[in-house]
Parts: sequence; C-alpha cells; structure tokens
Amino acid sequence: MMSMVLRQGRHVVLFRRGGMRVPSVMGMLEARESAARVRVEELRAEADRVRVELVEAEAVLGRRVVALAELAEVLAAGAVLQEPVRPARVPVEVKEPVAGAVVPQWREGVTGEVLAPEYRRLLAVLEAGSGGQGLRARDLAARLGLELVPAKVEGVRVKAKRLVARGWLAEERPGLFVLRCRRSE
Repeated sequence: MMSMVLRQGRHVVLFRRGGMRVPSVMGMLEARESAARVRVEELRAEADRVRVELVEAEAVLGRRVVALAELAEVLAAGAVLQEPVRPARVPVEVKEPVAGAVVPQWREGVTGEVLAPEYRRLLAVLEAGSGGQGLRARDLAARLGLELVPAKVEGVRVKAKRLVARGWLAEERPGLFVLRCRRSE
C-alpha cells in the first residue's frame, strides 16, 4: 500500500492509494482544541451570569433575614401592632415668602408682598420702567442686572409667564409683559 504525505499550512493530510484523503492526527487535535475553547468561553459567560444572580439573591435573603429578626424582636417584646403613630401637627408661621414659593392667584386687594422676592423685583421693574408699554424678557433681565445669556433670559421669561398665568401680569402681545392694572386703564 503506497501513501503520500502532503503538508497544507499547519495541517498534515495523508493521501493513500486510491485517492482516499485521511486527515492527520494533528488536524483532528486542533479541531478538538478549538471546540473546547468555544465551550470554555460559553461556560465562563454562564458562570458570570450565575454569579450576578447569586449576589442579587443573597441581598434579598439578607433583607428577609433582617426583617424576620425585627419582627421576632417586636413580637417578643409584647408589642401589639396598632395604628401607626403620626407626628403632631406643628403650626408654621411664614412671615416672608421664600424663593421658589408657589405664586398665588391674583385677586382684588392682594398686594405684591405675598410674592417671593424674585417675583416682587420683577413687578417693581415693570412698574418703574415700562412706561405702560411693557417689556420683553430680555429687557427685564437687563434691568434686573442679570447676564444676558439665554439661560438667565429664559428664567425671567418663565417667571413672567407664571405671573401672567396667575393674573399678576398681562401679555399684551406675545413676549411683551405689562402690569395687569395697566391693561385695564
């Protein structure tokens, strides 16, 4: 029986008489190694997923153990679960509106003193400098001494729109703010 050895890259292929091709032992071992590497990577990924699940399950178990211990302690002390204790109401007297406070609805007889300081400043600027014509948000920001950057101008616009919505100001034309009492004159 005559055979011939032919090397193709890293693989050695044996040829036997009759044209039958037989792979070498080295080629078979390399294929098995490659399959084993794939399996190892799959198992590592699975192990990582299981480790994450284990950590989460241990955290849940820890919380449950603590809850059970707390309940056993309360029951052992003879405490009877009743209606929850509610804190006593403490009267709060607000003398001065604070920044960020809710803008109240305007009604007859209410003065600007109920407004937070930044809203009172806005009303004062309109009273002092609009001449009945009204001011735009950019002009208001400038007269309030703010930087004329979009964020500051937009902040003034939002405050003015809020005062319009609550009846303190009027918007004669889009973006032109005037005092409410000026509109009725």
